[in-house]
Amino acid sequence: MSTMKDSLAMQRITKLVDENSFMEIGSLVTARNTDFNLANTQTPSDGVIIGHGLVDGNLVFLYSQDASVLNGTIGEMHAKKIASVYDMAMKMGAPVIGFIDCAGMRLQESVDALDGFGQIYAKEIAAQGVVPQIAAVFGSCGGGLAVVPALCDFAFMEESKAKMFINSPNAIDGNRIETCDSSAAAFQSENTGCLDGIGSEDEIIAQIRELVSILPGNNEGDVYTDECVDDLNRACESMEAMKGDPRYLLSEISDGHAFFETKADYAKNMVTGFVKLNGMTVGAVANCTEVYDEEGKKTEEFKAVLTAKGCNKAAEFIQFCDAFDIPVLSLTNIVGFKACMSSEKTLPKALARMTTAFSAATCPKVNLIIGDAFGSAYVMMNSKSIGSDLVYAWADTKVGMMDAKLAAKIMYADASADVIDEKAKEYEELQSNVVTAARRGYVDLIIEPADTRKYLVAAFEMLYTKCVSGPDKKHGTK
Repeated sequence: MSTMKDSLAMQRITKLVDENSFMEIGSLVTARNTDFNLANTQTPSDGVIIGHGLVDGNLVFLYSQDASVLNGTIGEMHAKKIASVYDMAMKMGAPVIGFIDCAGMRLQESVDALDGFGQIYAKEIAAQGVVPQIAAVFGSCGGGLAVVPALCDFAFMEESKAKMFINSPNAIDGNRIETCDSSAAAFQSENTGCLDGIGSEDEIIAQIRELVSILPGNNEGDVYTDECVDDLNRACESMEAMKGDPRYLLSEISDGHAFFETKADYAKNMVTGFVKLNGMTVGAVANCTEVYDEEGKKTEEFKAVLTAKGCNKAAEFIQFCDAFDIPVLSLTNIVGFKACMSSEKTLPKALARMTTAFSAATCPKVNLIIGDAFGSAYVMMNSKSIGSDLVYAWADTKVGMMDAKLAAKIMYADASADVIDEKAKEYEELQSNVVTAARRGYVDLIIEPADTRKYLVAAFEMLYTKCVSGPDKKHGTK
């Protein structure tokens, strides 16, 4: 057995924190249980290293499980150590980062281990909306332990060796791990909505360091997390041509072209992540119809419709931003809802959840219309009607009930093609023109795509001191 100082668990911590900044706590703690010859087994630090350190000068609290000690299993003292990390983090107002490498509950400790699991869950839930929580799965994470990264605000997973599952693949009827490894990082990243990224250990640690530098340390922290050396009035190039892929647009408007995407592999038709505007961290939620690779080649294409997975992804992200008073920017390019039997079963609740998240959020909110904005789908995407503070639109965008030709076909069902074309043109000028929406106050300003950055910087600067008091209630029900 390796010593704790040279263990893999400690090496991971050392890679994450600034040099010589980690201070370990509770290094002498060992298991108390003596059943099943546990007293004769050495359990240094009871299989988990805890402490605090600095990431780019920012205080963080950490725990890192050591699989070389009883396979990293969670027992009574192991759980108490992790719970104590949360207690300290909430007192100090600093993020919690957990490295998971664990075979589950320690069978020798039975109900004590079960109680330990409950303590960890309770601390995670208590810390939600108080301090950011980040988890990285570097080994095994199965059964009830898979709920731990799911309860965190952000989670990552090592792409080749790590396993994450509620039920092991072979325990699922009709499934074999050889044909569908539901515990693999790729499956979890694309299907569960729990993971923000996958990669090598070094890549994940680099992402966590970047994320810590973006986020406020707690729910009373400042969203100005960086100094801006970028030109605040910088013209943004090729915006209109690339409006299908908001990753490009968000990178283009952000300080230093930096965009940190969250849940990148899940529900790709809805993009979420963080940008910087004059040093201020801003959360972005954007409709996506195209995906381009690093060489500029289109790799995927989606309809401009809302889906259940996309709405749930957006809602969770908005709620996180609102909890930490991080401003929210939405990029709207939407014409309706996904139409299939599966969507009919799941979409109403998901739409309600996203609409509630946008409307209930009291953080600064700006909506930028970059393409079509049609029907109730547009209303749900952070429109003025549900509480957006400012709505901007690019010139030549369309805002209205639906596509003009479709509207004409409905209103003049028996008319000739020439009449329908004429009425469609008339409808577009009167009802779908962005100028019409602006005249009625639903759009505050029509801007040129190249000027997007300077207008958004000014908008969020103005909204920095926003203060809203809502009705007296415990919380919403959606």
